[in-house]
Amino acid sequence: MANANVRVRFCPSPTGNPHVGLVRTALFNWAFARHNEGTLVFRIEDTDAARDSEESYNQLLDSMRWLGFDWDEGPEIGGPHAPYRQSQRMDIYKDVAQKLLDAGHAYPCYCSTEELDARREAARAAGKPSGYDGHCRDLTDEQKAAYVAEGRTSIVRFRMPDEAITFTDLVRGEITYLPENVPDYGIVRANGAPLYTLVNPVDDALMEITHVLRGEDLLSSTPRQIALYKALIELGVAKETPAFGHLPYVMGEGNKKLSKRDPESSLNLYRERGFLPEGLLNYLSLLGWSLAADRDIFSIDEMVAAFDVTDVNPNPARFDLKKCEAINADHIRLLDVKDFTERCAPWLRAPFAPWAPEDFDEAKWQAIAPHAQSRMKVLSEITDNVDFLFLPEPAVDEASWTKAMKEGSDALLRTAREKLDAADWSSPESLKEAVLAAGEEHGLKLGKAQAPVRVAVTGRTVGLPLFESLQILGKEKTLARVDAALERLAA
Repeated sequence: MANANVRVRFCPSPTGNPHVGLVRTALFNWAFARHNEGTLVFRIEDTDAARDSEESYNQLLDSMRWLGFDWDEGPEIGGPHAPYRQSQRMDIYKDVAQKLLDAGHAYPCYCSTEELDARREAARAAGKPSGYDGHCRDLTDEQKAAYVAEGRTSIVRFRMPDEAITFTDLVRGEITYLPENVPDYGIVRANGAPLYTLVNPVDDALMEITHVLRGEDLLSSTPRQIALYKALIELGVAKETPAFGHLPYVMGEGNKKLSKRDPESSLNLYRERGFLPEGLLNYLSLLGWSLAADRDIFSIDEMVAAFDVTDVNPNPARFDLKKCEAINADHIRLLDVKDFTERCAPWLRAPFAPWAPEDFDEAKWQAIAPHAQSRMKVLSEITDNVDFLFLPEPAVDEASWTKAMKEGSDALLRTAREKLDAADWSSPESLKEAVLAAGEEHGLKLGKAQAPVRVAVTGRTVGLPLFESLQILGKEKTLARVDAALERLAA
C-alpha cells in the first residue's frame, strides 16, 4: 500500500562526472518515492568549495533529466524547505551547532593533529580502540581559557552517549554499535565551516526526511547520526529519526568497489555510447534488486509498481558491462521504429557522421532503420552500420578486405555482378538468389559467396542484412562498387 508520508532525498556533491553507483542510489530513492506516492527531495551537497563546481552542478541536473528522474522539491523547483543547496544554508548550520554547544550535546576540542595522532598510536599499541579518547570532553572553563590563551583553535565535537546504539536497517536488519567503536566526532572545523557529519543530518531533519536510502560506505556513520537525531529532537530541530537503508556496493573489475576513477563508472560514457536511459536504469536496478527471479527486462513503470527497499539484497553487486549492453539491446528492440529513428538522430549528424550532410538520404535511412534496430546494442553503432548508404565510396576496413578477398574472389565477383545485373531489384529475395547462384557456379555456399560482395559494397565483413542493404543502396551504386572492387583486385 502506498505511503504518501514518505519523504526521501537524493543529495549528491557536484564534483566531476556523475557515477553509475550514484545513479543507482538516485534510482532506488526515486522509485521508492514514486511507489509510495511520496516526495523526492533533490538536494545539492556543495559545502566543499575546493572540489565543487558549477559545471558539475549543471551536469547533475542535466543527467537527472536525461534519466527521466523528476523531483518534488529542490533546485529549479523550490519548495517549503528552500534553499536546497547547502552552500546557501550556512547560517542554519551555525545556529544548530550553537544550540548543540549550549545544551551540552557538543563541546570545543582543542587537541592538535599531532596530539591526536600520538594518542591514537599509543592506543593502537596497547590494543585499544584508536578513535578520539574524549580528552576535551569535560574541560573546565579555566582549562578552556588556558588553551585559548595558548593561541589554540578548537573544532566542535559531538558528545556520543555511553551506550550501545541499535537500529533496524531496511536492507540489512538489526545492527548494533558499541560505544567504544563510535567515539565523539567533529561537526564543525576550526575555521567555523560545518562538516558533512552535521549538515547532512540537520538538512534531513529540517526537510522531514522519513527514509534515508544511501550507499553501504556510509553505514559506519549511521550510529553517529542516530545519536545526533536524538539531540536534535530534544532541541526541537527534528521531529523524528528517519529509517535507514544501506544499499550494497557496486563492484568493478577484480571485485573491487567501482570508483569514480574506473572508466566504466562514468554516466557520460553511457550517454555518449548511446545507451537508452531505460536500458541503463533497467540494468542498474538489477544491481541489488530484481522484479522477478526469471525476468531481467522490464520498464521503469513496472519497477516503480513493484519496488520495495526491503527487497534489496545486501550483498555486493558486480557491474557487468556485457550484460548492461545486452539489456540495452533488448530495450532498443522494444522501441517503435519512429522512436528508434529519432533517438539515432544525433549519431547521423556531425561530429559523428563521416558523410557530408547533403549526402544523407532520409528515404534510405527510413528504409534501413528497422533492419538496424534489430542488430544494435547501443545507438552509436548506427553510424558504422549505415555509412555505406551515404558515403560516395564505402569505408573499406582493410582487415575485412583481406579476410574476404581470397584467391578466386575476382571470378566470383564477376559472376555475382552478372547475376545481380539481371536480377529483379524489387525484392531482396531475388538478390539473394543471384548471389547464391553465383556461389554455386564456383562451388561456394551462400556464406562464402556473399562475403566478397558485402565487403565490396559496404566495406566490412559484418553488418546489416546484406540483400536488404543492396536493395536500399540501389542497383546502380551496388554494381559500381563491385566494379571498383574488381579494379582493385586486378591492380
